[in-house]
Amino acid sequence: MLEYAEVPTPQPGAGQVLVRLQAAALNRLDIFVRVGWPGIKLAYPHIPGADGAGEIASVGSGVTRLKAGDRVVINSNLSCGECGYCLAGQDNRCERWELLGETRNGTYAEYVVIPAVNAYPMPDGYDVGAAAAAGLVFHTAWHSLISRANLRPGESVLVVGASGGVNTAAIQIARYAGATVYVVGSSREKLKLAEALGADYLIDRSQEENWSKTVYQMTNRRGVDVVVDNVGATFPLSFRAARKGGRILTVGNTAGAKVEIDNRFIFGKHLSLIGSTMGTHSDFAAVMRLVFAGALKPVLDRVYPLSQAPQAQERLEAGEQMGKIVLETTN
Repeated sequence: MLEYAEVPTPQPGAGQVLVRLQAAALNRLDIFVRVGWPGIKLAYPHIPGADGAGEIASVGSGVTRLKAGDRVVINSNLSCGECGYCLAGQDNRCERWELLGETRNGTYAEYVVIPAVNAYPMPDGYDVGAAAAAGLVFHTAWHSLISRANLRPGESVLVVGASGGVNTAAIQIARYAGATVYVVGSSREKLKLAEALGADYLIDRSQEENWSKTVYQMTNRRGVDVVVDNVGATFPLSFRAARKGGRILTVGNTAGAKVEIDNRFIFGKHLSLIGSTMGTHSDFAAVMRLVFAGALKPVLDRVYPLSQAPQAQERLEAGEQMGKIVLETTN
């Protein structure tokens, strides 16, 4: 249950900064944390929220890159900076990896403490709500498509889902990378959004239940190079829609953790099933530069005051959103 309450303002330690949040953004992760899942252990009260943007309120000892008043967007991928993965530049595989708002107090608040390395400078004039909305989803989609799948110009990408945060980011990143983009959506309204973001081919699954066959026909019976499937329950159709040697990308499972896999498609079509979680510090810097330059644009759905976080989560849980839901965290 979400409750609005007063809690003490945290203080930054060595190498940390205190961010005065001006906006936070919702992710389905927030619902998973609220509902709970086997193995998660939280100290209560727990503050959810991975996405956020605002300004530096104060800095801890040893922080020289940032100062009070600097505008920043938060990279919610928390790593130790010392293990072998971190030293190899693979900090999203850190041996002590955590995610803000999941196992650490997050951004549904007026203030949050984060490592200074996770505060990325935000240009003057850039909308703070858009910055908060961009962080996690563009970071996730960039690492998945560019770093993990090595997407190349001229390839084709199928995105399963038209209006969620990661999918709206994936559509834009695929187009930016020079790919042809196919999108499967649940309604005409959501597909119109996908088209506005640059999707080349639209498939309404409410009208075409076997959309994998439609994709196959659209590609002259070849299939697509890459499928972005963060639903999980749709894997059987995604495997059919991929070409021989295709890649299936997944960063989540909005329909549940257990999925059905017909292994014949994997070995028969030489498919690669590629998992990905968040991204590295270098991924975040690369994609946020493009966001701040206007090459990639976060899609905003609705804005709620922080006190209405429960209503905001209800909208997200119902699947009614068209892009990212934002919370205003300042009074």
